[in-house]
Amino acid sequence: MSLALMLQRFNRDRKWRLFNEQFTTTDALRVLDVGVTDKEFTPSDNYLEKHYPYPNMITALAVDEPQRFREKYPAVKALAYDGKRIPFADGSFDVCWSNAVIEHVGDRPQQLAFLKELIRSSKSVFFTTPNRYFPVEMHTRTPLLHLLPKRVFDTYLRMVGKEWATGDYMHLLGWSDIRDLLRTVGVTNWFVHRNKLLGFTLDFVVVINGRGQRSGEEGAAGILDEGSEKANRRGVTSGGS
Repeated sequence: MSLALMLQRFNRDRKWRLFNEQFTTTDALRVLDVGVTDKEFTPSDNYLEKHYPYPNMITALAVDEPQRFREKYPAVKALAYDGKRIPFADGSFDVCWSNAVIEHVGDRPQQLAFLKELIRSSKSVFFTTPNRYFPVEMHTRTPLLHLLPKRVFDTYLRMVGKEWATGDYMHLLGWSDIRDLLRTVGVTNWFVHRNKLLGFTLDFVVVINGRGQRSGEEGAAGILDEGSEKANRRGVTSGGS
């Protein structure tokens, strides 16, 4: 296994631990997984389906017809959707899991619409996204150049044969972008957890209506706090004013 795949597995393992701290995985918890892939490129793809103990309680959404996904995970209810409107009524699920998807749905208005759909369809939300300011852009394994304006970075990607990663393939988010999205949708019970690598924030985990507990992985993860010192000691970042 390459170093990149080992890092991916390590990082998804710690996201999974945080998920289990925030939500009690029982045979009654209705889980929505938004953004599964039909063709798996790495052993960590479709991580939730590989690890959730009650696969019959998962409903998975993909933007492509998930034929191979259904064959591999027959207990999971899998549907194709348009990537915009989640085809379920308000509050149909207890928790929504969406791992590294929001950066792929389009620009800021599309990201906002996507987040609103997660919140509308599920009582709680657990979503993750890479940190725009990590020194290496992890999709393309490109150091630093992703910090340039997007049009400049896209030009570089076309020059090196990675045109697949240009345009609306990714709109990376930093902490302030996530905070602004959460403020705009008006949620009041949320916190942001950051997974770190070599002192840098590798990616963010956003939990809406979770337990608000800290993982305790000192040095590996931490809680971003925009509130008081008291809130910081609790390990909770509140979205309220």
